[in-house]
Amino acid sequence: MTNFTLIFIVFVLWNAAITLRSSGLWKSSTSAPSTDPAELAKWKTLLRKYLPVYLLATLSDWLQGPYVYALYADYGYSQHSIAILFVAGFGSSMVFGSFIGGMADWGGRRAFVVIFALVYAASCFTKHFKSFYILMLGRLLGGVATSLLFSVFDAWLIRAHSDSQLKQYLGKSFSWAVFGNSLVAIMAGLLANKAASATMPMVGFREGVFIGGYLTPFDLALAALVGCGSLAATTWEENYGDTDSAKEGGEVTEKAQWHDGLKNALTTTIRSTDILLCGIISSLFEGSMYVFVFMWTPALTSGDDDDTELPFGLIFSTFMVCCMAGSSIYSILSDKIKGEQLGVLCFAVASVSMALVAISPSNTLKFLAMNVFETTVGMYWPIMGTMKGSIVPESMRAAIYNLYRIPLNFIVLFSLLTDLTPTTSFCLNATMLAAAAVLQIVLMKRRELHLGASHQASPPSKLEDTRPLVAKDESV
Repeated sequence: MTNFTLIFIVFVLWNAAITLRSSGLWKSSTSAPSTDPAELAKWKTLLRKYLPVYLLATLSDWLQGPYVYALYADYGYSQHSIAILFVAGFGSSMVFGSFIGGMADWGGRRAFVVIFALVYAASCFTKHFKSFYILMLGRLLGGVATSLLFSVFDAWLIRAHSDSQLKQYLGKSFSWAVFGNSLVAIMAGLLANKAASATMPMVGFREGVFIGGYLTPFDLALAALVGCGSLAATTWEENYGDTDSAKEGGEVTEKAQWHDGLKNALTTTIRSTDILLCGIISSLFEGSMYVFVFMWTPALTSGDDDDTELPFGLIFSTFMVCCMAGSSIYSILSDKIKGEQLGVLCFAVASVSMALVAISPSNTLKFLAMNVFETTVGMYWPIMGTMKGSIVPESMRAAIYNLYRIPLNFIVLFSLLTDLTPTTSFCLNATMLAAAAVLQIVLMKRRELHLGASHQASPPSKLEDTRPLVAKDESV
């Protein structure tokens, strides 16, 4: 029998040691990129603006996650009906995400963060209704909100660093965001569990409206979204994808601008090998991550010989602890290894871990391999965030980020609509991650060639930063 409690304690201690080794995180991490006190203070101010808004947004997402399926089942819907609702959410993200990013680039990233909060809050509110069609509307709204969550926040942060002349801090900022997100996820899981169990059972009223029980985490998420939107509106400066083009008045001109932005983003992605490779790599890794989310429960359940129920909350918390450790490992290794090389290492280790999950006969070995994968997830976000910041043009950043999610959503829909066994799914994951590692090597070589060519064509001035991604002084 797997001792999940012991494994959790071991990983907590390991995470504490890794976090301490990564320079404790605030004091020594803030001294790495620069010795300029004014620049350092400016970066701290930027991070204090960004993190509360971003972490409230992710808190709202984590609060809902464990109870979406349980709520639909409690309403009496069959597994098939629930699958339709989930497919609708991912389909909405794929369809609306293809153009909503272009609108955010033109209309303003801060404005669309506020829109994200409003749309996701409306999605939470629909959970109070038992009607399948209202729940479907909620899933569609949730898909739109998810597209914004995974594009507009990053786009705002990258542009804010650029405008403030703080590009060398970008990797550090992403690492802090990942660390904070993992911590929020652990707390959200515990908070949602306590809220759902401590409140009164779910009670229904006329017109199919319900309160209490599994709905309480969604109400907490709604409150977090109100805080998120309010803070963004009052503390963030607005920034755009294309500040060079004039914003002329008139409805026709406005529509033409964001439509042209979407078309230009698609054309640029297709024509630029580096941008295309970056998108394929991110889709392969994040696709495997979503497949893992769907399959880890049946994988551990099928391999459990004991009749006792698995401690799913403790298992989830262990995953998040490892994700936190991954962000700290990134901050340590980025002192010595370039970002592109870290990407190759991350994807290769992730591929091996998924292969071990697929072939391991023991639940303990499976669980340990799963935690290795979660550690690479913690490394992935700052690696990919910085890589996208270097490769994707600022003028169409949010639009291209959402285009990246189209193949990702195809992968997710495929996993939902096909009856793959956990073993087959993890073999598929291992294959996708191995392909991501190979493509990362190709991208790394291309970037090195481009950098070498630019050095030969025109040697950089002292003020220019031609490092391909995260250099030694960009660690956390």
